[in-house]
Amino acid sequence: MKRIYPIFLILLGGCAMLLQNCQQTPPPPKSGIEKALFGNLPDGTTADLYTLRNAQGMTVRITNFGGIITSWTAPDKNGKYEDVVLGCDSLAGYLRGTPFFGALIGRYGNRIAKGKFTLDSTVYSLATNNIGNHLHGGIKGFDKVLWTATAMEGEEPALKLTYLSKDGEEGYPGNLSVEVIYTLQKDNSLSIRYFATTDKPTVVNLTNHSYFNLASAGKSDILGHELMLNTPMFLPVDSTLIPTGELKPVKGTVFDFTQPTKIGARIDDVSDIQIKYGLGYDHCWVTAKSATNVLELIATLHAPVSGRYMEVLTTEPAVQFYSGNFLDGKVIGKGGTPYQHRSGLCLETQHYPDSPNKPAFPSTVLRPGETYKTTTVYRFVRK
Repeated sequence: MKRIYPIFLILLGGCAMLLQNCQQTPPPPKSGIEKALFGNLPDGTTADLYTLRNAQGMTVRITNFGGIITSWTAPDKNGKYEDVVLGCDSLAGYLRGTPFFGALIGRYGNRIAKGKFTLDSTVYSLATNNIGNHLHGGIKGFDKVLWTATAMEGEEPALKLTYLSKDGEEGYPGNLSVEVIYTLQKDNSLSIRYFATTDKPTVVNLTNHSYFNLASAGKSDILGHELMLNTPMFLPVDSTLIPTGELKPVKGTVFDFTQPTKIGARIDDVSDIQIKYGLGYDHCWVTAKSATNVLELIATLHAPVSGRYMEVLTTEPAVQFYSGNFLDGKVIGKGGTPYQHRSGLCLETQHYPDSPNKPAFPSTVLRPGETYKTTTVYRFVRK
């Protein structure tokens, strides 16, 4: 009789190994949204942290304090998901103060000269919190308030944040009702939709201030990232970073990113006075679009080291590219990482800075009966 036991044992062992491998294979991620306590504010109220997850494995964490995106994972060239934004591990870190890491910015993103503007013959005075100018909504802008949050379950999880900015808050006129909806979509994109209404004429310019580093989440600089800005012009500024009113073509200047270009290629070319003023790039690039409420590609960002590639689409007419020039290692971020010079960059979609004082710029005035409405999408794609 032939002995079949060794063959049987081999087959049995193979089946066991297959069964073990099947048991060890993790199930595919499920889309959804989870809520957890993030910490206590000085007045005793609590802030929450919401984790949005899609079926591909991307996660975005957002707190209702300041509408801050605290972390955001995206796949590298090998499909590995890692964090790509700067931020803090806890609410305490944000309360100590950061340069607007991941925050919702309002009522007015960017700068207003000397903290003053005139609307319908009335002069309004705002806080001067940046070189004698008004920056990002003032002393306590939308980045420092507690928003009301509503989790929205579904195949594409979303977080709705609402806030009532009262008449006179930070010097702005009108009771402004604001709604922002973050939606994590199936295609690894994060949609941010902004809405606002007012009961008095006012000015509005909302944006998000996430700092991206697609290679190391702030552990290295962003100078090797390749940036494309689909914009033919930029706004020159004065020494306090207020636009002069000129729209200058980028062609032939260090501000030409119409083709993918390494950020570090010309960032220190101080032969251009604009680089001196911004200590690098801290300027607004403007599109040639005339249509409103049309979602168009305004920027792409690629980190060759990780292979991550991000597209930025928006209905807005401009984007502020800030290359992290004022980061100096004093802010300690996630995992105890000190965020050094140019370890993150911002692509803030918006209207032009100082528009309330520049009649030739697209208007940022919102009147009763109108609805402020704008959308920006940050999308990660495989290239």
